[in-house]
Amino acid sequence: MVQLRYESGNIISPEVHQIGILALGSHLENHGAALPIDTDAKIASYMALEASFQTGAKFLGVLYAATEFPYIKHGIHISVEELVEQQLKPTLKSAKKCLQLEKIVIVNGHGGNVPVKDYLKDLEEELDLKIVFNNKIVEIEGPHAGSGELSMGMILGLVDERKLKEHCNINEYGEVGMVGFTEARAKDEGIEKGAQLLEKEGICLDPVLGQSLIDKALTSIEKDVRKLIGSDEEDYY
Repeated sequence: MVQLRYESGNIISPEVHQIGILALGSHLENHGAALPIDTDAKIASYMALEASFQTGAKFLGVLYAATEFPYIKHGIHISVEELVEQQLKPTLKSAKKCLQLEKIVIVNGHGGNVPVKDYLKDLEEELDLKIVFNNKIVEIEGPHAGSGELSMGMILGLVDERKLKEHCNINEYGEVGMVGFTEARAKDEGIEKGAQLLEKEGICLDPVLGQSLIDKALTSIEKDVRKLIGSDEEDYY
């Protein structure tokens, strides 16, 4: 058998090869006029890939499906049970077998996927994998398709700047900040607060904000990788 050089390359530790990073977003949901419908998947994929560059962990790509709360109707999603059983579980099972992985960091870029966390303990036991759910992107980006997500999208090249003025017309694009989603605002306090904030302050395209959010998310993912290998040390080399 080939003796693999696990110590080679820009890695934080040879043990990092036991860790995979999987992006989880959404490919089919509206994000106003200036952002594409797969914004969440693209942002999560960027974060996961960049974190793999910085740490040496294995990049596993992006899951091709997402779930959503029933009271949020701005895209095409599947049930959380279907997402876990038919999409996430087979992907992790295959990655473990093919890449000899022991631990996984899921980088989530879509708020509707948060219920997946409730299924991770059973997945860990069934697949004999340690799984960490990193939700930092969702936690810090603010209202849906608002200033935070729009600014990150600009840094990553996702924004059609010709449509920015149109994007800010929240009467036309009710999914922006969930401002036009009456049921969602009534049922989710966080959505209501975000919508009120957007209604009060509007939307601002801010490259400094966008880069700051990207940096914070990447730092959080890298910390999760380091914790999984039991290292808070400086880089291996």
